[in-house]
Amino acid sequence: MDAAQPTVVPATPARFDDVVAVINPACTCQYWRMTSGEYGRASREERHAALKAQLAETPAPGLLAYVEADAAGWVGFGPRDRIGRLVRSRTIPKVDDVPVWSIYCFTVRVGYRRQGLGRALLEGVIGYAREQGAPALEAYPVDTGGRRIHGTAAYVGTAGMFERAGFRRLVETDARSDHLPRWLMRLELGPGG
Repeated sequence: MDAAQPTVVPATPARFDDVVAVINPACTCQYWRMTSGEYGRASREERHAALKAQLAETPAPGLLAYVEADAAGWVGFGPRDRIGRLVRSRTIPKVDDVPVWSIYCFTVRVGYRRQGLGRALLEGVIGYAREQGAPALEAYPVDTGGRRIHGTAAYVGTAGMFERAGFRRLVETDARSDHLPRWLMRLELGPGG
């Protein structure tokens, strides 16, 4: 493998320090996994403890992208019914009873952006979800209309990136990023998906 090509692997307890090096250390990717009240009450230490426990679970709570030996990117995901904020969301609907996995955040470290890590992470999630037997993946990306938007608004991914990976739009949600619409998109992984 070319040294410049990223390696994408499941996040495990042994990779905790690499996860924290990539993601916001205060959030530790708990914003979506906890309910709003739980997140608001949780200390940084409690969020780190929750992440450590999740790293020991199957499926993994996310994947890491490495460029050479450097942890450079992260994608957070999991079965929708384990993602507390989505379970209770008023803006992102549950469209049916398919036990989908939800992709809810991407983070790429400064210095590694605009090198295809988001795409590599998404491809990694698709492969990992298939291996683990997930029936479908869902995501809630922003529709940029082809415009560049601030990275803080693009952490959910862009509709174009998901469409290029084979996801289809199901419904425009009431959620917004940078005042732009976010879509509920799905990729079927079962037979024929």
